[in-house]
Amino acid sequence: MTSGQRHDAIPGLRAAPGSARLIDRRHALALLLAGAVPALQAQTAFDLRQLMGLLAQVQAGEATFTEVRHSSVLDRPLESTGRLSFQAPDRFVRETQKPRSESLAVDGNTLTMRQGSRSRTLQLDSVPEAAVIVEAVRGTLTGNREAIERHFDAQVSGSPARWTLLLAPRAARLRELVTQIAVTGQQAMLREITVSMTGGDYSIMKIQAK
Repeated sequence: MTSGQRHDAIPGLRAAPGSARLIDRRHALALLLAGAVPALQAQTAFDLRQLMGLLAQVQAGEATFTEVRHSSVLDRPLESTGRLSFQAPDRFVRETQKPRSESLAVDGNTLTMRQGSRSRTLQLDSVPEAAVIVEAVRGTLTGNREAIERHFDAQVSGSPARWTLLLAPRAARLRELVTQIAVTGQQAMLREITVSMTGGDYSIMKIQAK
């Protein structure tokens, strides 16, 4: 072997001109791709923390709603329409306009219910059947992750463009009333809320931003 002649990497196998450089490039590309896959997966994962952060960016808002309730005690589904409004950190108002005028306003733990000219004020946690739904809607609207995790086992799927949040009450007394609340949305806007009750009754609320 003359001076300056390179030994082959594998005895008996002579690399073609430029092949070593090609192999190095392929090896580098393979390493880059191997590192890019976990990074891509990390970027596309969408969880409760990210969803609540997205929703928390909107500190106040108003929307109209149409809700259809299906109940075994009703001859046919009951439809109602009205307005929703919220203001972070913990104010939420639902005003029903049809089929009759009534409202439900929550500020912190204070619940005020009005029907016609009559009104009643009490503590939200004293009315568990209302509290579980209010906490789900209010907590989601305001992006209150702490409140959501305190009251529910939460599961998020989808992406910021279109997501679904499934909420199952943690407290045994609330699970006797509500099996699951499913919230769907796009970006920081809620679009639909489905409440499934233990007896098979359920309601579907569709929300439209004003």
